[in-house]
Amino acid sequence: MTPKVNDRSVPARHIGSTTCSVNWSSIERELNSRGCMVVERLLTSAQCAAISAFYDHDHHFRKTVVMARHNFGRGEYRYFDYPLPQIVQDLREDFYHRLAPIANRWNEALGIEHVYPGQLSAYLASCADFGQCLATPLLLRYSAGDYNCLHQDIYGDQSFPLQLAIQLNDPSTDFSGGEFVLTEQRPRMQSRVEVVQLRQGDAVIFPVQVRPVKGSRGYYRVNMRHGVSLIRSGNRDTLGIIFHDAK
Repeated sequence: MTPKVNDRSVPARHIGSTTCSVNWSSIERELNSRGCMVVERLLTSAQCAAISAFYDHDHHFRKTVVMARHNFGRGEYRYFDYPLPQIVQDLREDFYHRLAPIANRWNEALGIEHVYPGQLSAYLASCADFGQCLATPLLLRYSAGDYNCLHQDIYGDQSFPLQLAIQLNDPSTDFSGGEFVLTEQRPRMQSRVEVVQLRQGDAVIFPVQVRPVKGSRGYYRVNMRHGVSLIRSGNRDTLGIIFHDAK
């Protein structure tokens, strides 16, 4: 049966109670050492199916992008419009609140004076001051033969340094291929690649553009890009949570 797609029909499991049980110190250590971290079983399979079902209902979205038209890869994605579905709003608010202290420590390490406020609403108000008022959470839909080129999700002068992607399908039954890929470019070194295996309901937290790495002379910036490898069969849906808004 196709899930209903209004805010109240998404199967309930309070996001805050789930993220409270996460070891955030461990997440920060992994982000600092590897550049990414997986939160396992963040969403139930029923929640994943209900979120995927939003894709076919135009009123939830402000824009659809066919990636091949822009040489972004192959596949489609749709940006949600405000107001966001409640579960997407809850995910965005709760993860922002928990990631902002990490983002501030990253800024301090890199000598960036900007301090992110503790609440998402305050941060989005600062984005609006720079003309960034458009919602950026998105649903991505891939089929066999699709892929997403390496990229960074920057939409204006204001950007939050971390984001997350949540796998909505079961790779053991719904698709093959389609691994989440991160590349890291350190100065005067060849690129390092991280391939992240996600199960249904897993979320990966990763940098938007750069992350700090400690060297012999202090911290320096490492450039990061992310993408999705070729989907060999089936269909793959992903929920992307970006915290800064777009122009």
